[in-house]
Amino acid sequence: MDWRSNVIYVAFILVFILFAITLGDSGFLSTNNLLNIVRQTATISVMAVAMTFVIANAEIDLSVGSVAGLASVITAITVTNFGLIPGVLAGLASGAAIGAVNGALVAWLRVPSFLVTLGMLGLAAGLAQWITGSAPQPITDSTYVQIFGGGNLGPIPGLLVWTALAVATGWVVMNRTSYGRRVLATGGNPTAAAYTGIRTARIKFSVLLTSGIVAALAGMLYAGRLESGRFQWGQGDELTVIAAVILGGTSLFGGRGAIIGTLFGSLFMGLVNNGLILAGLDVAQQQVIRGAIIIAAVALSRKK
Repeated sequence: MDWRSNVIYVAFILVFILFAITLGDSGFLSTNNLLNIVRQTATISVMAVAMTFVIANAEIDLSVGSVAGLASVITAITVTNFGLIPGVLAGLASGAAIGAVNGALVAWLRVPSFLVTLGMLGLAAGLAQWITGSAPQPITDSTYVQIFGGGNLGPIPGLLVWTALAVATGWVVMNRTSYGRRVLATGGNPTAAAYTGIRTARIKFSVLLTSGIVAALAGMLYAGRLESGRFQWGQGDELTVIAAVILGGTSLFGGRGAIIGTLFGSLFMGLVNNGLILAGLDVAQQQVIRGAIIIAAVALSRKK
């Protein structure tokens, strides 16, 4: 057994037990608090599923947080002025457009994905702030709020349903389809993959395109849950998403991807954030600990 690929499960259980013992009197184990962890990590989990394909393909997408913020404001503006369906389509189209640009530059012009998506991070964030004048864009459409994160399916939070759909879809595609095998083959050894007939450029384009669309969906979930679109939604999420993927057992160097591990990586990050807040740590201390976790995540990754 490769302990690096399974350390997240042990870490999750140990940290959960630690917080349950030390923070039990602070309401850590309450149903409401545990559901809050799920709600707060849902958008990270959704983005992390798509990021698993990107990193398993030996690429990276630093623009997902900014794309989420941009999609949230575009969706909010469009829903307010043109209705529900145009708003949903506009939000997804914004993510598709950015993902397509990222993918084209990386796949066919062979610009490193780190540089491309770093530039797109600033571009998307600036565009979202520009078109809104830094002002929040309220969403008053109750149907949109009910579907995209603000409602429940019986006793089950809607965000939990979105997370389950994303994880189930990602797992099936990664582990039960030829596309998933081509993603892993391209990430593990692109030269060998090309010799076997895999169109590696097309695979790279597709994973970055998908990452942009899923990041936009996450932004729409932010907008639904918080009933507004803001350019700040998603800021900094890219680091949390990448840490969740690497902690979950996906290799930073490509060739290995673990969707279920990614889910636990995301929940682990949410668990730590929640516990630190209940423990009364200030923002600076929380940032130090989260930074240490990200460093540990990168250190645990290795090239096969």
